[in-house]
Amino acid sequence: MMIKKKTRGQLIVLSGPSGVGKSTVISELLGQRQDIHFSVSFTTRQPRVGEADGVNYHFVDRAEFERMISAGELLEYAEYVGNYYGTSLKVIQEKVAAGTDVLLDIEVQGAAKVRAKCPEAVLIFIIPPSFEELSRRLRGRNTDSEETIAGRLRKAREEYRQIPSYDYLVVNDKVSAAAAEIIAILLAEDCRTRNRLHLVDDI
Repeated sequence: MMIKKKTRGQLIVLSGPSGVGKSTVISELLGQRQDIHFSVSFTTRQPRVGEADGVNYHFVDRAEFERMISAGELLEYAEYVGNYYGTSLKVIQEKVAAGTDVLLDIEVQGAAKVRAKCPEAVLIFIIPPSFEELSRRLRGRNTDSEETIAGRLRKAREEYRQIPSYDYLVVNDKVSAAAAEIIAILLAEDCRTRNRLHLVDDI
């Protein structure tokens, strides 16, 4: 028996404080689930060492980002630690309509906007095993000043207050385990009745 392809893709939002390891978890997840489209966000921040334009982010200047806002080209956008971040509306619409799951890596402001526009989106928040571990990971990057790290930790405390707005909470202690939990979440969401009615429409 051939299973019918789903008619609409699932929009999945991953959020978590800076330094929690979202990028590493996403890499592990995409390595196991090649059928998920990772939406590359636009940002006005400068690339970090090892980051590539169009792979990690689409890096644009502030004027171009503000043009995109005015033109209504973004599903969501937010300003975070002095830089804009946003998601292309057109890409999301095309992929979801084609039955492809789309993964977004965005912070809590953007996630709230996605929830308002797309109530069926699946929101997952990733946390470290402890706040002390988050502090250690941020310092281990060796990319930020102590002042910047202190700002990121303050921001993390604010973000934690938004956790009740999310559907799922995943602890990133071990990357493979965190990715496995997310895959389990996505399987459960795929099995929701609303996402499988197309399997019984010929009865």
